Amino acid sequence: MPNKQSNLSGAEALARLQEGNQRFANNVRSLDTLLSHTQRASLTEGQNPFAIILGCSDSRVPAELVFDQGFGSLFVIRVAGNIVAPSQIGSVEFAATQYNTRLVVVLGHTQCGAVHATIEELRHNLQSPSRNQRSIVERIAPAVATLMETPLRDDPEALMKHAVRANIRAATSHLRHGSEILENLIANEGLLVVSAEYSLETGKVEFFDVP
Repeated sequence: MPNKQSNLSGAEALARLQEGNQRFANNVRSLDTLLSHTQRASLTEGQNPFAIILGCSDSRVPAELVFDQGFGSLFVIRVAGNIVAPSQIGSVEFAATQYNTRLVVVLGHTQCGAVHATIEELRHNLQSPSRNQRSIVERIAPAVATLMETPLRDDPEALMKHAVRANIRAATSHLRHGSEILENLIANEGLLVVSAEYSLETGKVEFFDVP
């Protein structure tokens, strides 16, 4: 059975993540986070994560560190390019319904390799080396292709910046509108689904598209 510690609202959970990221960006860690491993035994009885993070697999963006959280605090789903496919939607649905978690964050980051690879494929009409990698690019491509029809195509740095944001927004929209379960939780149970971008350069997370 899940741990029945008090649940946070979406807004409260978001504030906790913002506070944690501020600590991380300032090279500070909370005592609770540092000691969270001592709770390992109690967590065998269940979990009660206060936020769900759908993030990129990039080794430089570990959600627990970025938000200064410890064992049992976050339900983290990681996939290259923070894309949304059926398995990711199912994972979010599971955590939101089983643990009453009321915040979902789609966490992208600057200099995302999957987004860059998608831009290169579209620009040079290339093809991913495998069907599996191609499935990732195909989910990122629609948001990027739209930008490449604008003057941004002639400014690689600006294109990359906007493409990362567009990909995050596309994933957020997919979660908000691609699941009856999540749509119901958003409409009736206070579930928040928000976008966020982690800066490799500063260590800071910027939240946007917050309802």
